[in-house]
Amino acid sequence: MNKGLPYALLAYLAWGFLPLYWKALDEVPAWEILGHRVVWSTVFLMGMLAVTRQFGAWRTAIRDGKTFRLVLVSSLMISVNWLVFIWAVNNGHMVETSLGYYMNPLLNVLLGVVLLKERLHAGQWAAIALALGGVAVVTVEYGRLPWISLVLAGTFALYGFFKKKTRMDSTTGLAWETVLVTPIAAGYLLYVQAGGHAGTGELGLLGWVLLLLAGVATVLPLYWFAQAARHLPLSTIGFIQYIGPTITLGIGVWVYHESFDTARWISFGLIWAALVVYTIASVRHSARSQQKDAHQAA
Repeated sequence: MNKGLPYALLAYLAWGFLPLYWKALDEVPAWEILGHRVVWSTVFLMGMLAVTRQFGAWRTAIRDGKTFRLVLVSSLMISVNWLVFIWAVNNGHMVETSLGYYMNPLLNVLLGVVLLKERLHAGQWAAIALALGGVAVVTVEYGRLPWISLVLAGTFALYGFFKKKTRMDSTTGLAWETVLVTPIAAGYLLYVQAGGHAGTGELGLLGWVLLLLAGVATVLPLYWFAQAARHLPLSTIGFIQYIGPTITLGIGVWVYHESFDTARWISFGLIWAALVVYTIASVRHSARSQQKDAHQAA
């Protein structure tokens, strides 16, 4: 706990405040920010692999076509997630991004049902029903699905699902994920620069420093999270993970004065209730399973 907790807090505090980082670059189109984020993440990760002498292990991590396909899908999922997140933050939808990451654990449960044929207990079904109610409230009130929240939650859930199947450690996996899309990202940046369409033309020194450090801002929280996951039980990480979207929600409402009307109060209330129900139900189910195992062992 003493080793893992600081890393977990660092990771989720960084993710919570990361919208401020992208907001400082809102004069640059989201596609270009994504391109820089991918390219400089790759550079930073290659440096990490070289310093930690893991470069050889990274080169041989993809053993077959199946692993390559899994990494490619993971790469596409996290790229879409990054793009939508950056665009949403810089276009006044920070509240919707926080809703997406509140929904993420519940969507992971649904993925387990759909893709792994897992069976849910009553508490988990109740939590999912509450979450669906929250989505329905927003949909009826605004006449559209909260697509930003759903895309962010969906792509991150699928990213986690496919990433686990690759069985790579976080640094190696992320290095491959960024390397696979780096040619596209670099090609796009060269294209807009050569065509005179780049959004960085009026960018000052601070803006360029932020773009160049986008890789560090991306990789370090993931590294901290990986360290936390080595030392903390998943239940503890499950509680801590809500720090990130809570900070983002606060920034969106109190710093950038995004709307948080009655419909959103109801929607978020249902999502929060779903998370409480899900957590309590999961803890109780786990305790019963442990008691049953102990009884059988005796």
